Amino acid sequence: MPVISKAALADGKGGFIIDETVMQEPGEDEVIVKMKAAGICHTDHDSLRWGKKLVLGHEGAGVVYKTGRNVKGLIIGDPVILNWATPCGQCFYCKAGNEHICEDNSPVVAGNDGYTPGHARLEGTTWKNKPIERSFNLGTFSEFALVKSSAVVKNSSFKMSHESAAIIGCGVMTGYGSVVNAARVKPGSSVVVLGVGGVGLNVIQGARLSGASLIIAIDISTSRLEMSKQFGATHILKADRADTGLLQAAAHIKKLTGGRGADYAFECTAVPELGAAPLAMIRNAGTAVQVSGIEQEITIDMRLFEWDKVYINPLYGQCRPQVDFPKIVSLYEEGSLLLDEMITRRYALHDLQQAFDDMLQGKNAKGVIVFD
Repeated sequence: MPVISKAALADGKGGFIIDETVMQEPGEDEVIVKMKAAGICHTDHDSLRWGKKLVLGHEGAGVVYKTGRNVKGLIIGDPVILNWATPCGQCFYCKAGNEHICEDNSPVVAGNDGYTPGHARLEGTTWKNKPIERSFNLGTFSEFALVKSSAVVKNSSFKMSHESAAIIGCGVMTGYGSVVNAARVKPGSSVVVLGVGGVGLNVIQGARLSGASLIIAIDISTSRLEMSKQFGATHILKADRADTGLLQAAAHIKKLTGGRGADYAFECTAVPELGAAPLAMIRNAGTAVQVSGIEQEITIDMRLFEWDKVYINPLYGQCRPQVDFPKIVSLYEEGSLLLDEMITRRYALHDLQQAFDDMLQGKNAKGVIVFD
């Protein structure tokens, strides 16, 4: 029988409504997940202006409600975490170990618009009797989500809440993975983190877990800087909005690092004007990491690359969902990685506008929608 689901639907022009959608029976390799919680990300707000109607949301956790006939390893009632960059396992990138940039399934790589035609049945979810896309093939701002089985990772934790599980699938993975998988931060190294919102806090956690000895958090918000200490920052530096390119901050970083600069610097602000800032903060042969997904054209003074500096732009922390999600869960279980503490506020679905407003005003480390 079809499943009726209340959901947040973008109008493509900057607004959204809460209305009912209808989900058909899952296909042979699909799963219907009864959503329990959904994380709220800046990308969700951006998707309001993608020029099309879609079911919002791409971070989430819940329980298996229905499965297709060919789905293996999942049964009804299993707690699961959703992953937005689902690998096909067969393309050039998946075989090379780069599952996060699957050229067949990734909505970013293949579709570049938050949806990959052919990967998820468009007709599987309808609104007013017409098919509607699901953001990143998920659509987690909904009571139920119809997804490919490859987008589902079983959660083995008995003590993790659905709210904490929900934020793993983007913000936590992006921050943690950028440190551990992409930059491969070494023990005893120095790390700078520009912007300590939800992603930046997880960069800090990844650096702490990697054994970094000096972790410097930079932000314009005093409250976020204070919070960063809980997650592992050893030093904090309040940024000045008038500091173009954060060059004054970079000078301070060099003083803290023996005059050379940090070994690693991670940009987590999504501010195009700060795209080159991490290069000014690292030593010769250091590594700058652009975490936040800046896609605008920017101008970089090539002297910032002197000498032997490396600048990388990883997607989604180079996520391998069936490998990395269980690692994150295990770190949470042993008390090494904080998730509960990151959730600043919980919202009902009908309070989504307030959740967006709070996020844009920098009030939350992480806001989460909770379903009944």
